[in-house]
Amino acid sequence: MKIVFIIFALGAAVSLVVAAASIGMADSAQTGESLFKEHCAVCHPDGGNVVNPKKTLHKQDREANNVKTEADIVKIMRNPGPGMIKFDEKTIPDKQAKEIAEYILKSLK
Repeated sequence: MKIVFIIFALGAAVSLVVAAASIGMADSAQTGESLFKEHCAVCHPDGGNVVNPKKTLHKQDREANNVKTEADIVKIMRNPGPGMIKFDEKTIPDKQAKEIAEYILKSLK
């Protein structure tokens, strides 16, 4: 009887670990690209800018506007200029904001 109980307890423990791992993977499944598409792509399709075409997310325009690092991008997300929606930490947590910024820097040349 003890062996059956031990086997049952081990099975339950393994199930909990697998479930916890699945939840963690679901959270990390959103990449910078998917977050960009969800929050940014409406106004910045293909890295452009529908509000101000001189301020695209492409490297040449970013650098011309002194936006060169992840921190610069997150700062603008948190305190944007006229015409851009403000993305506070409740809307886009810091970790996700950094993932979006990393995606922009690596992907939008």
